[in-house]
Amino acid sequence: MNTSQRNTLIIGGGPAGLAAALMLAKRGWKNITVLELRPAADYYEPDKSFNYLIDGRGQKLTDILQLTPKIAEISVDSKDFYLTQIQADGSQKTSKLPVVDPNRKTAYWIPRRTFVGLIYQEIQQNWQDNITVIFNAKCQEINRTKSSESEQLEVIVQNDSNITRFYPYLLVGCDGINSIVRTTLKTWDNSSSSRFEMQSFPSPSTGLRYKVLTLPPEFPLDNRGEKHAIPEMAYAIRSKIKDKKSKISLGLLPLKSPDATRTANIITRPNHAIWDLKTSEEVSDFLEVSFPQLPINQIISESEIERFATSEGGKFPTPQYCSGLYFLLNDLPNSPGIVLLGDAIHCFPPDIGQGVNSALEDVYILNRALTETNDDISRTLPMYESLRLPDIKPLIKLAQTAFPWQYNQSSMGKFIWSINFFIRFALSKILPFVFSPPAFIMIQNHNLSYEEIWQKAQNSSRNLYIFGLMIILGLMALKISNI
Repeated sequence: MNTSQRNTLIIGGGPAGLAAALMLAKRGWKNITVLELRPAADYYEPDKSFNYLIDGRGQKLTDILQLTPKIAEISVDSKDFYLTQIQADGSQKTSKLPVVDPNRKTAYWIPRRTFVGLIYQEIQQNWQDNITVIFNAKCQEINRTKSSESEQLEVIVQNDSNITRFYPYLLVGCDGINSIVRTTLKTWDNSSSSRFEMQSFPSPSTGLRYKVLTLPPEFPLDNRGEKHAIPEMAYAIRSKIKDKKSKISLGLLPLKSPDATRTANIITRPNHAIWDLKTSEEVSDFLEVSFPQLPINQIISESEIERFATSEGGKFPTPQYCSGLYFLLNDLPNSPGIVLLGDAIHCFPPDIGQGVNSALEDVYILNRALTETNDDISRTLPMYESLRLPDIKPLIKLAQTAFPWQYNQSSMGKFIWSINFFIRFALSKILPFVFSPPAFIMIQNHNLSYEEIWQKAQNSSRNLYIFGLMIILGLMALKISNI
């Protein structure tokens, strides 16, 4: 079947979904429809206003899509990453964060909606003949139906008050952790392997809760109005309250645009006092007491205080993955197929900054499989799974262990993790052929797969155990010889 005749439906118009549509269009595919539940590509959701760090792994795809130079223009690069800490007494200290891996490919800080808007703009300007994006569209049901010739897919979609049926040749599930596509495949799967069942793994950051405060551009950083926020600067604003249940910090990541609103992340344990605040007055009083160094009433509007008070925020998910990445309706040539990308197959807290990058790498590997099979879906999808699956579980294991204590949820946990980190880092410098750098550093090397990183980390753990055992036995022998 000619690629231009193939009908593709992509459920989920986030980074992975729009990037997959653009990738297929660049391969010559037409009749591509993207369904997105949100009302617009750049729709602003305060509690989902994440900042992405598009690293070398994500850039493998953006290079193919010819978007990397455009990303660089509208983002803040990671090599000039400055952080200003503002204490409760108003003292400020600015420092350039050290680049742990000086050979790392330049990564770019960019807000989620800006990144999604960039891909959508590229589609609208250059690929409207190939791609249609439908907003306010919700997938209601996915069915297998039989025509006079063969079995086919039927997808029932609600768009506003209209119901539309699609019959795609290729269905792409980019619809997140609660994917209706994956859930449907779970009911269809007759194997005993539970290929489409999410497998979960514990993490110290699982269950942490977060809220986001929206702040104006270049807001004042002191009560005298002498200093104002710099767009390309990151900030950590510390609260006056030191009690663990009430202590918070406002974390702001850098932005390129001086006119863009700033978002301050608040990440806490589930029992933090901020979740007991239900009214605007309670929130306003709490913020004023917490941050006397800031003119809170000038910075945060009454409407934003009210929104924040009523917002339920979000929770960090449990690291999880499924082992089934595709489904073919039958064994015949040109069988309709379904493929899963992004959070639909792997989801985890933001500890290692790989959420968007791993999703973009999924699309990159799907593109590679298409190339190697000449766009034959019946061969492409099994190849995609064989290429990608070896990385999925290691990715989740890395999300469990690489940097889960960075949110100060446990002083002891962070201390033990830090000791482990610096021991591995030092040993990797002294004995680089025996010990690898900590996993969090290796993740920055986009030339290493997640599987390779995890294997190196495991080898270092084994060698560290042997090294420690040798020291203990040596000390014991020395003690015995002195008796």
